[in-house]
Amino acid sequence: QVQLVESGGGLVQAGGSLRLSCAASGRTFTWIGWFRQAPGKEREFVATSSRSGGKVYYLDSVKGRFTISRDNAKNTVYLQMNTLKPEDTAVYYCAASELIYSSRSPRDSNLYAYWGQGTQVTVSS
Repeated sequence: QVQLVESGGGLVQAGGSLRLSCAASGRTFTWIGWFRQAPGKEREFVATSSRSGGKVYYLDSVKGRFTISRDNAKNTVYLQMNTLKPEDTAVYYCAASELIYSSRSPRDSNLYAYWGQGTQVTVSS
């Protein structure tokens, strides 16, 4: 049974930091990433990492502030978020794919068959 369990969300002031964790189990995943959805907005890609960590991709607006990393021994993916801004406020979802070959971009939510329940991140100004 596949499980993705996120943790680490919370309330932080602008300029602060949070680290999200996603504990994944039940499959060997190729891509594990993070998406977010703010109230009244569509879900958007944030960051993703290949299994080896050799390929990582970021949303342009978080480059230089967020870092995604994987610990395959613990089957856990982290999203370190620094210099947070109020516009980063959203529910953050962990997503995982077991596909080895796909024509879809790693930024495409349709690549990911498995999703966590989400964790709220609120950044106050």
